[in-house]
Amino acid sequence: MAKRRIGVHVGTGGGIFTAVQRAVDAGANTFQIFTSSPRQWKPSAVKPEDAAKMRQLRAELDVNPVAVHASYLINLCSQTESVRENSVAAFRGEVERALAIGAEFLVLHPGSWKGLTREEGLRLAEEGIERAMGTLGGGWKWQDHNFRILIENTAGAEFSLGGSLEQVAELVEALQSRAPVAVCLDTCHIHVAGYDIVSAEGYEETMRTVGEAVGFEAVKVWHCNDAKAPMGSKLDRHEHIGEGTIGPAAFQRLLHDARFEHAAFIAETPVEEPGDELRNVMALRSLSAG
Repeated sequence: MAKRRIGVHVGTGGGIFTAVQRAVDAGANTFQIFTSSPRQWKPSAVKPEDAAKMRQLRAELDVNPVAVHASYLINLCSQTESVRENSVAAFRGEVERALAIGAEFLVLHPGSWKGLTREEGLRLAEEGIERAMGTLGGGWKWQDHNFRILIENTAGAEFSLGGSLEQVAELVEALQSRAPVAVCLDTCHIHVAGYDIVSAEGYEETMRTVGEAVGFEAVKVWHCNDAKAPMGSKLDRHEHIGEGTIGPAAFQRLLHDARFEHAAFIAETPVEEPGDELRNVMALRSLSAG
């Protein structure tokens, strides 16, 4: 079996390049970051020298791939035009910064279609992504890079686009000819959306659905998060690996699943005490080896 890429979401304080050493210190060989505050519209700029240093450190330390998580404020399928316009501009900035640092993946929650129909929300999300990709600034061309936008499944809230695997597949299929899209799946989101990954039988049934809906090869990143809430609750509350309602056995199955040998496994678990990043990466490594 190929060497598993196991990592964690890390901070970038002191310069975006510092994320590489933070990941290594946490026992990771892949990681995820924000390139700007996820809760503010005003973006932070990436210094060219910091981006160059990040590329250098990644090469020296064999840390890859890198995923960027898009801002939580982005809602490409909002019923409000001003929110959609801000979201398109913010998403364009996310793409430009991801390309600048050489990130392979940009993870996106498409947003909420509350006040519209799901079909309208899907159309607006498609249009927003296409507009952002078609108007990149700074001379950026995504076609020149090893880069994918990853549509992430959500926890199943009523108006959230991507609450089912079929909805994720719809958006990916609609965009395939216009943008570089693939899939990120979150274990907590899958679990609380009502898919069984806890029992051995349920895991296999859920993975059959993954294969039929989006295809195994399309899943480039797994967000590995245990859950505080029960299966089907639709409550997105992450827990430390093996300590929630999913439990260690499901992560062990996932990490040994040959259908995802190509994928990166990145924890977004709570950071409540120093060393929590290392703790969760080591938990995943132990389950991968066991």
